[in-house]
Amino acid sequence: MPDSPQASDARAPCVFATTHWSVVLAAGLGKSAPAQSALETLCRAYWSPIYAYVRRKGYKPEEAQDLTQEFFAKLIARNHFRLADRTKGKFRGFLLATLDYFLAREWTRARRQKRGGQFIFFSMDEHPPEEWCELEPAHLDTPERIFLRQWALTVLKQAMNALQQECEANGKARLFHEAKNLISGERHGTAYAHIGKSIDLSEGAVRVAVHRLRQRYGELLRREVAHTVTSEAEVDEELRYLFQVLG
Repeated sequence: MPDSPQASDARAPCVFATTHWSVVLAAGLGKSAPAQSALETLCRAYWSPIYAYVRRKGYKPEEAQDLTQEFFAKLIARNHFRLADRTKGKFRGFLLATLDYFLAREWTRARRQKRGGQFIFFSMDEHPPEEWCELEPAHLDTPERIFLRQWALTVLKQAMNALQQECEANGKARLFHEAKNLISGERHGTAYAHIGKSIDLSEGAVRVAVHRLRQRYGELLRREVAHTVTSEAEVDEELRYLFQVLG
């Protein structure tokens, strides 16, 4: 049976205990292991938005892959996060400012010894970068708007992936698979009854389970956003902006 509301609240994360971006900023000029690990985690999550931005700047796919991998490799290896402005604490803003500087310095370097150096953020074979670009609107949008849209989609995907992992760990993989569209807000009138038949639950039990999963998804979404800002007060603002970008 689904977890009780009390159980869900008990395991809800205290998102500002150690957020990725606050750890990175707190490191200052140092290269602490926690800061390096936190930055690598952030970079993996932002590969897709940065690649989409570089592509919309006019670079060909292979060249954009090179630039994106090299950008993140240098960001980590050269401790560029020391340049972050603490008064503008959003990680996406820091990334774009640093990326524009990087592109201005690096665009003339046509040949690179190998892509990404020691940092591998994902397999290009498993996740072809052009698949993301094909999902973008066909009209000529600005690189900034493309980046923001991909950023928003990435945050939603990260939260949904975290929820899926929790469901699988708690023996609710089938429920998640059947109810995923309902969790993300794509409601259909007959969906609850159909799901109940497929997993041997009453329609009422499915409604309760989906409601709890939706609540948990909201918690995980807040956690994902919290990782990229520096104060709790910014979370609601960032969430509103995320849905504004998608809307």
